[in-house]
Amino acid sequence: MLALAGCGFRTSGLSLGSGGVFGGGSTEASNEATSSVPVAAPATSRTSIATAKPVDAYVLLGGKIKSCWFNADAPLLPNHVYRADVSPDGSKVQITIHEKQALGRAGLSTYAIDFRQEGAYTVVTTANSKMSPELAAKMQYDIDRWKRGETNCSREMPKVTAAARAAR
Repeated sequence: MLALAGCGFRTSGLSLGSGGVFGGGSTEASNEATSSVPVAAPATSRTSIATAKPVDAYVLLGGKIKSCWFNADAPLLPNHVYRADVSPDGSKVQITIHEKQALGRAGLSTYAIDFRQEGAYTVVTTANSKMSPELAAKMQYDIDRWKRGETNCSREMPKVTAAARAAR
């Protein structure tokens, strides 16, 4: 059961939203370990969530991602596939977005969202490896809105910065 409490999500004692639950979104660069030589480091964003286990944060954000970005009526990502990998103990979760191949199979990974426990916090890191700057900005915009407690599937597109356009 999900109920809006102040500016954040609240479910079974789990709080996601204002009041220090989500930390600031600092940007870090990281290289993805692959068998090919990376052309450029993917753009990343890091956020921490207090009082939530990685699997709990995944359930909330992953549900919004599936219902808003992959819905049947008007998906944001109609040419992409959603994949999730949850560790057996729920302490590490990764959502990956892939290009859709024939028969709906997952192709190249284009975007990743990691949920990892660090002390009392769950750290959520997003990494764009192949999405267009405009689409990646929209995805990050949605994640930022949801961490503040918004629950809708907004079609609003954020303004892309000059730095994001230059990264193309």
